[in-house]
Amino acid sequence: MTGRALPPSSPFAGDDGSADAVLAEVLARHAAGTADVGEVVAALAPTRVLVPVLAELEVADVVEHDGHAHTVDKEASAGVVALRTPDGRTALPVFTGVDAMRRWRADARPVPSDVPRAALSAVAEGWEVVVVDPAGPVPVVLPRTAVEALARGATWRPAVVGGVVDPEVVAAVTAALAPVRLVRAVDAVPGTRAEVAVRLGLLPGLDRSALDRVLAQVNAALAGDPVVAGRVDSLELRLHAAG
Repeated sequence: MTGRALPPSSPFAGDDGSADAVLAEVLARHAAGTADVGEVVAALAPTRVLVPVLAELEVADVVEHDGHAHTVDKEASAGVVALRTPDGRTALPVFTGVDAMRRWRADARPVPSDVPRAALSAVAEGWEVVVVDPAGPVPVVLPRTAVEALARGATWRPAVVGGVVDPEVVAAVTAALAPVRLVRAVDAVPGTRAEVAVRLGLLPGLDRSALDRVLAQVNAALAGDPVVAGRVDSLELRLHAAG
């Protein structure tokens, strides 16, 4: 009688802890400036990552973002580590392989996970971003919108590609602010302090009270638009008087 082979007890049975070769190549190109975060997210999505669990937590770690090293605090939820980023957001660290995790903490216990499950865990905890290989060789911070797309198993579409805001995002910003009476002109461009900057041409001569009211309306309209909320990680406002 021929028996039927039983499935492995874990989807990661036989995993030797190595980084995925395709992902490692994309990360190397990202470090060289020839691959953007969108390519990293696409290569990461189908892979296995390692989520670190620590028995005891210490005070600080370093995350590299935009070419700068930042000191961050640590906190824990049921043994899983979270990193506090310089802008106050909480990040789940994940690792492409055992070597990358050991570079960060030799005493961390690796828990394998598919990427959507790890991203969903971050979203469920209210942690906004994911940091890939925070101690290198190529640290990458995945923005909130990418984490949410990964958690849904959806393709992530960055708001800014090639230094230009996607036309769908520009159209959504414009449509969302069309009902705001004192806004006379709207545009969306890549930001400096945030991912996208919304340029607002306002009726000249507004006093402080009127300006506060219109900005509250602008913020509410942008937050309530599903395209803006789903595709833009962060916004900044730039004001000028419209003629």
